[in-house]
Formats: sequence, C-alpha cells, structure tokens
Amino acid sequence: MSRIGKYPVKVPKDVEISVVGQKVSAKGKLGTLSVDVHDDVAVTVEEADSGKIVQLKPRNDSPMTKRIWPTMRMLVSNIVSGVKDGYKKNLSITGVGYRANLQGKTLVMTLGFSHEVRYPLPEGIQLKVQDQTEIEITGIDKQLVGQVAANIRGFKPPEPYKGKGIRYSNERILRKEGKKK
Repeated sequence: MSRIGKYPVKVPKDVEISVVGQKVSAKGKLGTLSVDVHDDVAVTVEEADSGKIVQLKPRNDSPMTKRIWPTMRMLVSNIVSGVKDGYKKNLSITGVGYRANLQGKTLVMTLGFSHEVRYPLPEGIQLKVQDQTEIEITGIDKQLVGQVAANIRGFKPPEPYKGKGIRYSNERILRKEGKKK
C-alpha cells in the first residue's frame, strides 16, 4: 500500500474544491487550478471535523494503479496549496558582467554570449529581478514555476571551475580544481 496515497488531502477553509467526474478543481485567493485524475483512481470529497478532505483510492490492484495513485494524490495536494499560498523559486546569477532585467513580459539576460538572451514569460508566472543578479519566480502552478526556473537556468548552467552561471539560490556547486603546472 502506498504511504503517500493513503493520506487524505486537507482542504483549508478559504479554498473551494469541486470534483466533476475525474476532474478536481480548486479555487482560492490566488486563482483557480484543476487537474485530471487518472481513471484508475477514485476521488471523493468528504466532510471531516477539521473541514473538507479529498480522499483518493485505487479502483483496482494493478501495478500501474499502485504507481499512479500517490502521484495523483500529490497533484491534488499541489493545486490546493498552490491556490492558497502559491510557489516560489529563486535563482542567482554569478559571473562578471552577467545580469538580468525585466522588460515588460520578457526577461532579458546578458550571460557572456555575443547576444542578449530573451525569455518571454508564460501566462501565470510573475517575475521579480533584484540587483540584476537575483531572480524570483512566483506562480500558483508548481510544475510551471519549476519548469520556468529550469528553462532560465538552462541558458547558462553553473560551470564547475569558477561557478559562473545561473543557479538555484539553495544549490551547491561542486567545484573542481584547476589545471596544475
């Protein structure tokens, strides 16, 4: 039995949850998100003493169902916490002359290439640039926030010798020793 899938998803008071067929929708102060739950997983909304809970249970005992059940539970949990609090990723730019700024809905970065790198922001993502070297990405969709952060980091990942590039703020770079004479 799954250790993650068996726990119910607690719905806070300020979040409305609705289940129509296999589609679970959550509406909160930050917006609305929905997720389509796999057909092998049954979804029910129940009343408890502390409020509403969403319970997910497998419909059969197949190996595929055992694998997809905890994933669906976490997706429902992510949309509930996303519409309530949102998600945030911080990136740090390291290197001489490396910087970023925001021009409208486009992130413009100077990363040591012969040209500026431009990244248009997708819908639902807010971005703040502090001191041209710190980028804060916020949004309600956990997957989208993480994907945008990974896309931006992918333009110039940190290199192991001097550590120059774009990295997550909590990322630790394993440094290599340079050439010896």
